[in-house]
Amino acid sequence: MTTRPRLSRSIPFWGLIAGSAAAVGFGAWLTIDKISIMTSTLTDGSATGVEVYAGQAWALFGAVIAGAGLVGLVAALALGAARSLVAPKVDVVETITWQDEAEPADAEIASDIPADPADTSSEPQSDVAASAEQPITR
Repeated sequence: MTTRPRLSRSIPFWGLIAGSAAAVGFGAWLTIDKISIMTSTLTDGSATGVEVYAGQAWALFGAVIAGAGLVGLVAALALGAARSLVAPKVDVVETITWQDEAEPADAEIASDIPADPADTSSEPQSDVAASAEQPITR
């Protein structure tokens, strides 16, 4: 079973969002720029054929790019929604049987701890611990 990274860590997903946002921004800028140039030149009477007829084509091209960017953003939104609906399969390793215990777990842990913490004679000391306790003389 291969595990895929989360969608928020997926480079192609963020590439789709960034590319779509850039396409929307560029398309909107191109459309608004060409339409504003056409409007200003037509109102003052200095419009040429290039500004009017080519400007319409450029404005349409910008609108198409902006629309493609919007489609990309909708696709990213749909991908995120679809990914959140699909849950990864979880294998049950062991079932837990709950039982009422006679004594609490803290009392069981406390019974394993020696009463006198300084009394560690039953445990062997390592060489490092033994040398740490001896004073250093020169």
